[in-house]
Amino acid sequence: MSEKQQSNNMSIISRFTEATVVGLGVSGYSAARYLRSRGLAVCVVDTRPHPPLAESLLKEHPEVETFFGSLSVDAVKNAELLVVSPGVSLGLPDISAAKNRGAEIVGDIELFLQENTKPLIAITGSNGKSTVTTLVGKMCLAGGKKPLVAGNIGEPVLNSLIENSEYDVAVLELSSFQLETTSIVPAESATILNISADHMDRYASMGDYMLAKARIMRGAKRAVLSRHEPELEQITKAAKLIYFGLDKPKADNIFGVDRRKSGRWLMKGSESLMRLTDVPLVGLHNILNVLAAFALTDFLAIDKDKLVSAVISFEGLPHRMQTVAVKDGVTFVNDSKATNIGAAAMALKNLESPVYWIAGGDGKGADFSEMRDELPDTVQHAFLIGRDANEIKNAVNSKVSTTVVDTLEDAVRQAYKLASPGSVVLLSPACASFDMFSGFAQRGEEFVRAVKALSDDSSGVLL
Repeated sequence: MSEKQQSNNMSIISRFTEATVVGLGVSGYSAARYLRSRGLAVCVVDTRPHPPLAESLLKEHPEVETFFGSLSVDAVKNAELLVVSPGVSLGLPDISAAKNRGAEIVGDIELFLQENTKPLIAITGSNGKSTVTTLVGKMCLAGGKKPLVAGNIGEPVLNSLIENSEYDVAVLELSSFQLETTSIVPAESATILNISADHMDRYASMGDYMLAKARIMRGAKRAVLSRHEPELEQITKAAKLIYFGLDKPKADNIFGVDRRKSGRWLMKGSESLMRLTDVPLVGLHNILNVLAAFALTDFLAIDKDKLVSAVISFEGLPHRMQTVAVKDGVTFVNDSKATNIGAAAMALKNLESPVYWIAGGDGKGADFSEMRDELPDTVQHAFLIGRDANEIKNAVNSKVSTTVVDTLEDAVRQAYKLASPGSVVLLSPACASFDMFSGFAQRGEEFVRAVKALSDDSSGVLL
């Protein structure tokens, strides 16, 4: 073994005595605390003059040097180890220059993976990953195993190491940004749930975006892949392939759906798992999410009845196809988490009722002509908000009538006036929210408030 290979096999913590953390968001703050707990000297750099967590960091670790307002500082230029937060593009000139001169660049996920000794389930995809990650965690818990559910969801993953948390299995949701700074993801089972255009303001092409997602398969023992996206099989070298889809499974390594006299059933090969009608989540895309969760946990050999009970009790996540009210026969659904074209298209396709669609925001460089091609005939009218409202209008108005409005409240009010009993008013923006809101959660909460305001002067059932 060469000296370089030996060095690469040593943990980062054992090879470095100091590190520069780039970005003082929640993951950067966690990384700085973790590195200090492991004895490394740390400095933190952020382009913002006043990062929101600066005061907390300096109160807990006054010895940490900080440089705010620019990345063009010696702490970056001379660093041998950079721990880069997911929100910071590796394409920034100062980061690229550091990489070109040989600096090691990692993220918080890489630091966790190098220390984790428990079985790992790794989950990524353009859409559905938070739902699947949360459900997998509940399935593990139902089976008597204590899960760590972290990554791109919940608490920063390094907090578990700082606090010496006890867990039996790590269930990580991983974004493409997080995967960019990982080398090997030694997962017992890993999945790319799906791929659709997202973050095109950060990636030069869909190919680059897909390659970032594909890093989750480096080191995976089992790859869980959709039968509807065969191109994903080309980017994995996992020893075992497991598939999920909405068709009848024809082999034991396929999870699918079969129609029987008693109705449609979720299946593993020829084995019945549960009735499709017992799944509490709305939409066929959520059936795919449940099948993926069954496939990801299969290696744990948890009793089937316990897995099924976890699914039946799972109410889904806020802002993800969440029914928030039924008023005068019109159902209002909050899907604010649909921040890209693929997520919104999936939501629209899986509603059989007439839909009055609310969309818009920051399109992140997406080509909305793709959205036009995806719109089902059930969409009656689109109400468009935010920075890219007119761009969406120009792309889809040959397929569906549109109205550009100033606020989300206006969109809700006008959609309700047009909607008839039996129809759905759906917030599924196909865009990020930062042009108008602090995040998708605030956007979803504003939608709920606007819907509740409709009930102040007439009848309705709020859920």
